[in-house]
This record gives sequence, structure tokens and C-alpha cells, in this order.
Amino acid sequence: MMSGNVLVVDDEDKLRGLLKRVISLEGYTVYVASNLKSAARILDMEDIDVVVCDLMLPDGNGVDFTKTIKSRYPRGEIILLTAHANIPDVVQAMRAGAFDYIIKGDDNEKLLPLIAIAAERAHLKKKVAQLEEQVVHVFSFDNIVGQSAAIRGTIALAKKVTFSDTTVLLLGETGTGKELFAKAIYGNSRRVRHPFMALNCSAFSRELLESELFGHKAGAFTGAVKDKKGLIEEARGGTLFLDEIGEMHIDLQSKLLRVLETSEFFKVGATTPTIADIRVISATHRNLPAEVAEGRFREDLYYRLNVFTIQIPPLRERRNDIPLLAEYFVQYFSDKMNKTILGMSKEFLEALERQTWKGNIRELRNAIERAVILAEGTELSMECLPMDLRQGGGNKPEIPVFDLATMEKLHIRRVLDHTRGNKVEAARLLNIGLTTVYRKMEEYGLN
Repeated sequence: MMSGNVLVVDDEDKLRGLLKRVISLEGYTVYVASNLKSAARILDMEDIDVVVCDLMLPDGNGVDFTKTIKSRYPRGEIILLTAHANIPDVVQAMRAGAFDYIIKGDDNEKLLPLIAIAAERAHLKKKVAQLEEQVVHVFSFDNIVGQSAAIRGTIALAKKVTFSDTTVLLLGETGTGKELFAKAIYGNSRRVRHPFMALNCSAFSRELLESELFGHKAGAFTGAVKDKKGLIEEARGGTLFLDEIGEMHIDLQSKLLRVLETSEFFKVGATTPTIADIRVISATHRNLPAEVAEGRFREDLYYRLNVFTIQIPPLRERRNDIPLLAEYFVQYFSDKMNKTILGMSKEFLEALERQTWKGNIRELRNAIERAVILAEGTELSMECLPMDLRQGGGNKPEIPVFDLATMEKLHIRRVLDHTRGNKVEAARLLNIGLTTVYRKMEEYGLN
């Protein structure tokens, strides 16, 4: 049985009734109208998939009505009924957007199959529209929670670059929401109908990263049994987001620079170039000028990426957004876990506001997720927080200043202690690749 809504518009009572019965037997919900005025009212009230309309009606003609339907209800399909195969009228109707036409009496057996095809096409249009609406929701500036001047200024700056193809460099500490900004910029760009591909450059070894980014030809290396597209090719027409660009091996940086300068690249093992049609948005928590000075990052690539820079503020610089973010995450995790959490106690919220949140929004998110898991009532209380947050970790004396390597070692050790040695979880919290965790552990003697 078919499904969908069909509107039959015809001034002949017997034909209108017959069509309603026949089409209804196929499983459709059928509405009827004897003139265009009544048909317009039904279209305003009901979600019609297919309109079966007589070409000549007392208050107008089907060609003009087709134009009206296509302008106001573009997802609907129109099948016109005509007493004679008047070629000029038929051509005009098809140009107006009619799906097809049928000659009364001669083509009766074609009507039901034609309605089925038209209804399927209308359903496909609706599905595409729903997916596009989901994309708009997921890739939207509305997903960036906050009302502080710092975050509103950053959003305003990001909106200015959405409509161009300019490369964007997002700077900010780990956990500040750089990927969220990248998605919002993409979602408001002209490339939104094409893919958004994201790659964390710290999550792969040099060889794997090259293959993931550029793809490879069959036989390029052991295990390459068939051609593979890289993300540059997969993102054709869309946007490629390179997170933690500062972790990219310097040999690969020159290949990325070629993509930005020539819009082409070579797959691993290939002898001919492939065209690259992408916009690149990159992000890092590192100080790239310092990396350039140390010889770890190419200066020419830095300038190519640094055309439009956006600095994402850390949570400590937008502290009045903490309650809003907390409420958002409480709602999100309570819905996800099917729990009824109506709010947070005053002490709970004050404890959140006291923290320095060195892990920024990601750390706050993790704290709320844990609290929702532990909650036994409808309100999050202090008992749902880990001990260090209950005791006001934000008021602890500042750690004495060490050199950068010492600070990094101390931070990694603390995260490993927090995860009880779980390196996969530590990599997630640190927002770095698992291989990077092992490398840092070996470098700092944290085994």
C-alpha cells in the first residue's frame, strides 16, 4: 500500500468522486476540490504531496495554478488532466513545473503509477529538506552558548568570514570550542551543501596522517590493496577542518601548502595530481609564531593559514557564561540519559563558578556529565561533584611558574592520575592523539 496525501481538483462531480475512490484504495489520503479557490485553502491547511488538477476550471486554469503551487509549495508535485492533448498548453504546463499530464479517457490506466512516482519524488524532496534543516541546526552559531561580551564579539567576527573562501585559523586553549566555530562558519557558507570533513592532526602518525589527508594509490605501500580517497578529495566542494594543525609533521606541511597555493595534490604513490576544491579551516592551541621560530612549523604555511585569525576566549574570560553552559549541559545529558533533572542547587552552581576551568568548556561538560550520572534526585547537589570541585579548587594557590616542558609534564601526570592510568581516556581529556600520549609519557618518563 502507498502512503501520502493527494489533492484532486476537478469541477466534474462524478469524475472527482471516482478519482477519490480509486486513489484512496491505493492507500493515499485523498482531498477533493471543485475549484482553484477551494484547492488553495486545502493546500494552506494540509501537507499535500501530489495535486491531480484539471487543466480548465471555472475560476482559472491548471497552468497558472501550477505556477502558484510551485512558488508556494515547491515540494509538491502536480499532474494535470486535460480533455485534449493541446501541445502548447502541455508545453506551457511542463515549463511551469508540472510533473506530467494525462489525457482524460485515453490515459486512465497511467494515473495510479504516475501518482506513485510523483509521491515518491515529493517524499524524497521532503527528506532532503529535513536533512538540510538538520545540517542548519548542527552547523549553526546558535549552538555556541553564551551571552558574554567576549563570546558575542568572537561570534560576530566569525560571521564576517562565513561567506568567503578565505582560510581561517582558530586559536585557543584546548576545550574552548574551536571545532564548534569551524562547523558554524561552514554551516553559514556557500559550501554548506557539500561535505564538512574534520581531521585531528595529533591523532595519527606521520604516515597515517598523509594517507588520511591525501589518500593513496593501490600498491603505494604494504597493505594498500586498493585506491583510497583522502579527506581532501572526500571534502570536494566543501570544507576541511584541520584540528591541532600545530602537530602536523613538517614534511606534510609542505604538501598542505601546495594544496593551498595550487589547488591540487598528489596521492601517496600517484604520479599525476588531483584537483582540490576545498576551503581549509585550521585550529591549534599552540603558539604558531613560536613554533615557526623553533623550526617546527613552516613560516610560509603559517602565513597561508593565518589570513583570518579568530581567537576563541577561554572560559575564565567569560565566567558569566558558566551558568548558561551548565544549564545547557544539564538539559543535554538528562535528556540523553532519560533522567529528570530540573536544576542545580545554589551551592552546586557557586562551586562551578569558583573554578578556573583550565580544561575550559570540555572540562565543565565532563563535570556536568558526571554529576548527572550520579544524581539521585531531580536537582544536582554538591555530592554530585568530585572532591576537588567541592573544595573550591578555583581558590587554590597558583602553581609556581615552570618552564613549558615542566608544566606539560605536570599536567599530563595529573590527567593520567585522574584516569587511573587509562591512556585512551587521558588522550580524550587532553584532546591529543593516543600516539602523542605514549610519546609524551616516554619523553617525560611517566611510565
